[in-house]
Amino acid sequence: MRSCKLCLLFCFAVVPAHISRAAAAQPGQPPNIILILADDLGAADLGCYGADLHETPRIDRLAAEGLRFTQAYASAPVCTPTRAAIMTGKHPARLHMTIWYEAAVKPPPGRRLVPPPVIGNLPYEEITLAELLQAHGYLTALVGKWHLGDAAHYPETQGFDINIGGTFWGAPDTYFWPYRGSGSFKEFRYVPHLEWGREGEYLTDRLTEEALAIMERARDRPFFLYLAHHTPHTPIEAKPPLIDRYTAKLGPGMHHANPIYAAMVHSFDDSVGRIVDRLEQLGLAERTMLIVTSDNGGYVNEHRGRTVTSNFPLRSGKGSLYEGGIRVPLIVRFPGTVPAASQCAEPVASADLFATILEAAGVAIPADRDADRDGVSLVPLFRQPEAKLNRPFLAWHYPHYYPTTTPVSAVRSGNWKLLEYHEDMRVELYDLANDRSEEHDLAADRPERAEELRERLHDWREEVGAQMPSPR
Repeated sequence: MRSCKLCLLFCFAVVPAHISRAAAAQPGQPPNIILILADDLGAADLGCYGADLHETPRIDRLAAEGLRFTQAYASAPVCTPTRAAIMTGKHPARLHMTIWYEAAVKPPPGRRLVPPPVIGNLPYEEITLAELLQAHGYLTALVGKWHLGDAAHYPETQGFDINIGGTFWGAPDTYFWPYRGSGSFKEFRYVPHLEWGREGEYLTDRLTEEALAIMERARDRPFFLYLAHHTPHTPIEAKPPLIDRYTAKLGPGMHHANPIYAAMVHSFDDSVGRIVDRLEQLGLAERTMLIVTSDNGGYVNEHRGRTVTSNFPLRSGKGSLYEGGIRVPLIVRFPGTVPAASQCAEPVASADLFATILEAAGVAIPADRDADRDGVSLVPLFRQPEAKLNRPFLAWHYPHYYPTTTPVSAVRSGNWKLLEYHEDMRVELYDLANDRSEEHDLAADRPERAEELRERLHDWREEVGAQMPSPR
């Protein structure tokens, strides 16, 4: 199966005759691609998105130098499905990867509905973003979190030349070297390929150092660097001096009130700044597309007795299909293509990054793989941030339980958003233009609109083959 897949890839490993304007803007060599993905970073956790406690000057500067999306969504409210969507351009429901690996193997018992038997490993049959870029001469590197399958499905089997730290685990036991133990989980966990550390070394810093080393060694060829940080996912741990800094900054009326989490976000911001600085030192900034985003909304539950974060003014958080669970930051800097200090209010999703990155790199998507792709390229929005995508709706499907939700699906069309809960099939309808906090359910007041969106949601679920929960 793997050899057939590689043969198919190399059949398509020909630069298309018509290369996108984004790639053509960099004569002689395709652009480098750096995708920095945070884990559980909420839509309001960055300064440029309205954070009150957190300080993120480097990311704020990046937004001032590029394009900031104000209505960006994760393709799922939890980690693994969104990461699968980024790698394939397909909706998690179409992939049957709607929950993280561990829960796919062992769903929770004792609930009203039984979640469907979903896939925990990204199938070999899927052609990944890394494989297509690799086939076109890119060095491909994953640094950090993988969470898309067991050892037989690690990044090396899905198109990555380099894998530093990627496993099937979703979180480290600790953020401090040697990054191993069983204090946070019931099993012993570790982060591989991070040997020769030092006492007090912090995981976010170390992963950044590994990424910088790859950039240094790959500077003379196009590279795709996927820096998938664990931060600010639990366990909520940070460097003591930064914790002290944000503890002193706490004040009344702040929506963000966790200084440890704030310190984690600070370290993430430092990481982004170090990547930007090294690009400039290596003379690569002008021919590198840099993307910063998150895999789902912020985690609003408690960890070690303290609420982790707030997605205010958005409702709820990770796991939920309310805005707080699926809205994420998305910033793109691409000199010569993306105008500085620009904003885009068009709704976009994580699955769009697949086609976006490939178009920017001048890589064609194989025709037989393009028919069932859900994401669309955002390159037109790079040139005209006020433009609209030719897409009638966005949809989500989460047939699982989480502390913030019961099994649910959702659809957004224009400014209208409908949620359908599977336990009792009730629906909720919101006008996001006037109610971004989703406080006023209009399903009873606008039954025609609710029914229209419900039908659209049902048709979409049937079209992608979405798996449904069943009665116990």
